[in-house]
Order: sequence, then structure tokens, then C-alpha cells
Amino acid sequence: MASHRKPKQRSLTGTTARTAATLAMAGAASVTAFGETGHADPQLSVGEVRTQVDALYEQAEQATEQYNGAKEAADTARADVSRLQDEMARKTARLNTTRDQIGAIAAAQYRSGGIDPAMQLALDSTPDTYLERAALVDQVSGREAVILRTLGRQQREIKTTHDAADVKLAALSEAQTKLAEHKRTIESKLRAAQTLLDRLTAAQRATVESGGTGTGTTDAAHADRSAARVPIAPGDIHAPSARAAQAVAFAFTALGLPYVWGATGPSSYDCSGLTQAAWKAAGVSLPRTTYTQINAGQRVSESQLQPGDLVFFYSGISHVGLYIGNGQMIHAPRPGAPIRIAPINEMPFAGASRPS
Repeated sequence: MASHRKPKQRSLTGTTARTAATLAMAGAASVTAFGETGHADPQLSVGEVRTQVDALYEQAEQATEQYNGAKEAADTARADVSRLQDEMARKTARLNTTRDQIGAIAAAQYRSGGIDPAMQLALDSTPDTYLERAALVDQVSGREAVILRTLGRQQREIKTTHDAADVKLAALSEAQTKLAEHKRTIESKLRAAQTLLDRLTAAQRATVESGGTGTGTTDAAHADRSAARVPIAPGDIHAPSARAAQAVAFAFTALGLPYVWGATGPSSYDCSGLTQAAWKAAGVSLPRTTYTQINAGQRVSESQLQPGDLVFFYSGISHVGLYIGNGQMIHAPRPGAPIRIAPINEMPFAGASRPS
């Protein structure tokens, strides 16, 4: 008789575990872990779909911020490599000029009876062997010695620049590898979320994307999300400084623009791209990612929030918005949801900072 081995179970934590438990009680056939391609249970309620979609978007946003950090590192390394290559070219040109001078001296020596060994070494050696045997320069005096010492210094400078370029090229390669990894993760999470949304009717999908459950429930979280629709006008906002007012004003001009992961404007933004652009409009330079923006400025508590402050969410500091007062913010939520006003308590608050 053939034996049937029970499939090995995977441990689940957090939102995944809670969703799995709900599905088990509902008699779901099979649902894969978040982020993996699989077949969603067609009997999932709208609320259960929303739970899964929210988790997938949160994971995609974490990967987006990691992508942003890797892109910033890659851009910096690429600029450093370019600068070092330019520096290498300039130093090589100067070295070639020195070699031409040495060649002229050696030619004159040859015509007069023989080439000085130090000059011969300078003409025939690679940079490394010249530096190893450059003690011969000590045996030369006068103009020849000055030129040979110049050659030695230039060789050392070129070697130092070359080594620095190698380090930066390695950093660039590492950053590019991380970029590719984070991009794959982001695209995988977004595909999984889209697969779940595609199983819904247009009305159900609108409910999910607006934050409701489609069940008629009115718990606190859903009431909070309804508060996002309460309008607030720029004239109602009293920012603590001219710069904060400029940042808030910029954020208002971005309302309705699409969320695009990795985008920094002007026609689309991700969450940290929006806050960076808003404060840039106020003359303040912020770093690119949520987990670096939180340390850019004075940390403030939730009770101390003022318009213009940056508000951060989730334990991984993976989302940020711009506080505008009255418990609300302007933020770029996720793919498919345009930049909008929302209550800050619709997500788990992780901290706040006040740029200056």
C-alpha cells in the first residue's frame, strides 16, 4: 500500500497567521503565504481580501524603501566612479607629459654616450615595478632627479586613485544587485495583490480600495478611514514656520497624483519621494528613504505634532506622510491609490520628526 506523507507545515506569524486562521475556520481550500504566487480562495470575503491586500502592499512598500536606499547608494557610487575615472584621466595625462620629458632627456643622454639606468627604468617599467625599484632615483641629481621624483609621485597618485575606483565599482555592483532583488520583491507583492483584487467585482474592489469591508460593520478602524474624506483646506492650516507652510502647500498641490514606487516627481511619487519633494520646495534637503528621513530633524511625539512634521508608520518605518493638522496627513498610499488626505491613525504610528 502506498504511504502518504503529510506535507511539512510552515510557521506563520503576524498578519499572515491571523489570515490563515480565518481561512481555516471558513473552510478555505488553500492559500499560499503572502508574496508567493498561488490560488486565492474564491470564497474569501471582501474584508479578508482587504486584509491580504493591505499586508501585501505593506510588504511591497518595505521593499520599495529598500529599493530607494539601494538606488541612492548606486547613484552615489556611480557618481564616485565617474569622478575617479575623470581624475585618473587627468593624472594619466600629466604622467604622460612627465614621461615625454624623461624620453627627451634619455634621448640626449643616448646621443652623448649612454642612458642613465634610472632613466631607462622610468621608460621601461610598469607603474608597479617602477615604484618597487625607484630607489635608483636617489642616485640621480639635478633636473633629472626632480623629473623622476615627479614621475614617482604621479605613479603613486594614480595607483591610489585606481584602488579607490575599484572600491567604488565594487560598491556599485553590490548596490545594483540589491536593486534587482528589491525590484523583484516589489513586483511579486504587487502581482499577488492584483491577483486578489482581480477576483472581486468592481463594487467590491472599490470597497477594498476605499478602506471598507462591504459587511456593514462600523468598527473604529473603518470609522477612521471614513474620516479621510472630511475635507481640510490649506487656509485652515497654521504651520509653525514659513518653511513648514511651504512644505504643506506643496503637498496640497500633489493631491490626486498617482503613487508609483520609486518615483520622486513631478508627476508621480512614492511616500518618501513626496515628503522629500515637499520639503525640498521649502529649501530643506531630506534623505531619500523613510528609515533615514525619520532621523532628519527633531524627533517629536504624536501629541506634539504640528503641520509640516513627518509622520512614520509600521515597525519597519516603511511609510511616511506629511502632517497637516487635525489628526490628518497628506500621503502617497500605495499603487492604485492617489496622493490624498488621510487620518494618521489609519496605520500603526511609529514616530515623527520635524525637519528644519
